[in-house]
Amino acid sequence: MRAAMAVRFHEEDLPADALAPGAPLAVDTEAMGLHPGRDRLCVVQISDGGADEHLVRFGPDSDYAAPNLKAVLADPARLKLYHFGRFDLAIMQHYLGVMAEPVFCTKTASRLVRTYTDRHGLKELVRELLGQDISKQQQSSDWGGPVLSDAQREYAASDVRYLHALTAELRVRLAREGRTALAQACFDFLPHRARLDLAGWPEVDIFAHV
Repeated sequence: MRAAMAVRFHEEDLPADALAPGAPLAVDTEAMGLHPGRDRLCVVQISDGGADEHLVRFGPDSDYAAPNLKAVLADPARLKLYHFGRFDLAIMQHYLGVMAEPVFCTKTASRLVRTYTDRHGLKELVRELLGQDISKQQQSSDWGGPVLSDAQREYAASDVRYLHALTAELRVRLAREGRTALAQACFDFLPHRARLDLAGWPEVDIFAHV
């Protein structure tokens, strides 16, 4: 575990100087459910790979203005690292009005290189690739309450804590298996997949014959 690690909590926006300039950003979200057009965005977690993870909490009456957070999410020069980026991209587009790309998705990469298993959750990836154990006990908790517990804050932070290291390892495996270009094509399509979800085609394969 990194030394002097801290979870920084913020209301409604990220401080302007919170993140290292230009660094890739690990990003995740917590919401009231898994339907971006229905369920409220409650928390955005973000990390530049340094010692701190930042949690930005939005209240039930939020206008989601968040100019500092939006600026870093919208920066086309910053790579954004996700685990199942499809959902995060969609819900941030819906509430923040930002498509937070370009993208690297560790779940998509895992599906392309870990074809020996059907277990592609973050917990399994962190355990196998990095030798660390993380708790998912708070995954289904109420993220819209007036107070986030210490357990919730730690859970939210852990969702971005390992994404830089996972990305590095998965890049090696993608190259080894000759699937780097295929992965990049998938990452480039993810924002469009998120837009399809928001437009009403969440589970429909529009490329299918029937």
